[in-house]
Amino acid sequence: MAQSELPRRVATVVTGLLECVAFSGLIFGWTSLVFVLKRDHYFEDFCELPVNLTNNATEFTECSAQDSKLSLIFTLASFSNNFMTFGTGYIFDRLGTTVARLIAITLYAGATLLVAISSPGTGLLLFAAFPMLAVGGLLFLLTNLQVGNLFGKHRSTIITLYNGAFDSSSAIFLIIKLLYERGLKLQVSFFILCAFSIWHLIRTFFLMPKGHIPFPLPSNYTYGLSCSRRPEGFQGTKDEEVSKEDLELKQQANAPSQKAKTDQSGSPSFRSCVLSWRFFWHLIWLSVMQLWHYLFIGTLNPMLNLLAQRDQNLVSSYTNAFAITQLFGVFCAPWNGFFLDRLKKKYQQEASKKGFPESMADLHSTFPSLTVTSLLCLGFAICASIPILHLQYLTFILQVISRSFLYGGNAAFITLAFPAEHFGKIFGTVMMLSGVISLLQFPIFILIKGPLEGNPLYVNIALILVTVLSLIHPFLVSRVWRRQEKQV
Repeated sequence: MAQSELPRRVATVVTGLLECVAFSGLIFGWTSLVFVLKRDHYFEDFCELPVNLTNNATEFTECSAQDSKLSLIFTLASFSNNFMTFGTGYIFDRLGTTVARLIAITLYAGATLLVAISSPGTGLLLFAAFPMLAVGGLLFLLTNLQVGNLFGKHRSTIITLYNGAFDSSSAIFLIIKLLYERGLKLQVSFFILCAFSIWHLIRTFFLMPKGHIPFPLPSNYTYGLSCSRRPEGFQGTKDEEVSKEDLELKQQANAPSQKAKTDQSGSPSFRSCVLSWRFFWHLIWLSVMQLWHYLFIGTLNPMLNLLAQRDQNLVSSYTNAFAITQLFGVFCAPWNGFFLDRLKKKYQQEASKKGFPESMADLHSTFPSLTVTSLLCLGFAICASIPILHLQYLTFILQVISRSFLYGGNAAFITLAFPAEHFGKIFGTVMMLSGVISLLQFPIFILIKGPLEGNPLYVNIALILVTVLSLIHPFLVSRVWRRQEKQV
């Protein structure tokens, strides 16, 4: 790597981290924003208040109709966050980074502007704004994940770091809540967020490639508008030597799965990847745990109102505590990537001694991460099901660690288990299908509020049992390695 390119690459990594932590996963700070929306009386006209209550009492009275509207907005936003990733992943793969990011900026600017001009009387604008915000944020993340290719040996660490930053960005809505409590209107905060679109544009043209960042990275690779000496993606002449590290990384990236059907180039086709058991169980692994997280975030405000007996000071305090824990997602996720990188190196050495394919070593290195993530989610689910207010502090901690490991591990697994040329499409397909399953959160919410009369015990027990299914995925991943050992 030319020394002149190092500052640009460092700037790309750092600004990418800032972009993910401040803008990509805003929608998952929904709990903090719900508190503000209720204080601003959004959807309050749907409430049927007892005759003896004044208008001021509505802030302290539970309203199922208002909660349902707000829950539906989050359901649609979280669904859009997942479902639209197949189309956006396809655009990213076919049209490159610049086009994908321009779409993201348009969605982000449009969404923040809609919230900025909204009012309790035009609350329906939120049904369009937050799905747009979710899709735009995910596109920011998707285009930034390739930045890990700039530092090949630390690829998994950077990927999981960015996913952790995606989780931490939910704390932005906490900042908006705190500013609101100090007198800054919600609409002003969203006008400020909209203005940051200019920063996204500058980064798109100066610190990101027009196409894609290849893996492994060719020598003398350049990108960005100021690259006047060589065109983007310049790989040198045929006589230039490729480093040993580049050769090793190329072998790792292109090594095909033993059982996958291959196309004419020797790499597994997209269709064979999607129809494999590996893809199916990874989808189940992600969907089950994601449903828990979405349902928890979408229903946390009503749950806190119930456990705190509608004491708004307590609800605000616990809402802040939850949002603050989300900040630590950026610190939790890299540990997952760090262990993945270390384990990958260890298993590659073992594979080399035993004569196993390197792709099998890459796959087996994900086994501990998948297992720990499932166990963390199981612990989080059990704590969330126990109706003790003080226990929710532990629930918040387990939730942020579990969620950081979940999304970081998801991206890292797809990177290691499937061909790099299909990453965008496979990532988009997994997120799209898991998004369909996430739609169950709204009927579950209605079931709890209606027939179960606000008691989620039976639903929680059922979901805990379903969460156990996520342990099948790491078991099957580990079995591939064990089978290969028996054949030697």
